[in-house]
Amino acid sequence: MASVFGHGLVAYTTTKIIDAKSSRLLLWLAIGSAILPDIDVIAFQFGIPYAHPLGHRGFTHSILFAIVWSVLLAFIFGKNRKQIFFVVLFLSTISHGVLDAMTTGGKGVGFLIPLDTTRYFFPWQVIKVSPIGIDRFFSEWGMRVILSELIYIAIPCSIILITLFFVKKKKS
Repeated sequence: MASVFGHGLVAYTTTKIIDAKSSRLLLWLAIGSAILPDIDVIAFQFGIPYAHPLGHRGFTHSILFAIVWSVLLAFIFGKNRKQIFFVVLFLSTISHGVLDAMTTGGKGVGFLIPLDTTRYFFPWQVIKVSPIGIDRFFSEWGMRVILSELIYIAIPCSIILITLFFVKKKKS
């Protein structure tokens, strides 16, 4: 998996692309939604194996989960902006699986669960897989993860955000 930092930054950037005047609520819901799919790591505590549809990178990383989660949050919090909330939250949630499918480890992402339990990786696996657990993250391995996320996530997101800033400034 990519780290919470990488997932959060992609959600922040996605929110700013789609809704430049986004509320703090939408921004925090997007960041939380981008991190949420990794709640499935608790499955290990219940003896659910990695490759099970409810295991790590399973259902909570699927397109169906992203749709259901985004509809629910848009309905509850979207008020008169339900469509914008849905789009931002869906893209933020599904971005988690997209980033994980670009990592160098794990058993792939179950994008199509429950319809198909196949796990997928993208052909370009450039993001170092983040260790599970805080202790392991603050290690040499964790530093390699941060460096790869800097290159493949933070720099592209920064370029997008800087571009949006100047485009917005030019329009004012």
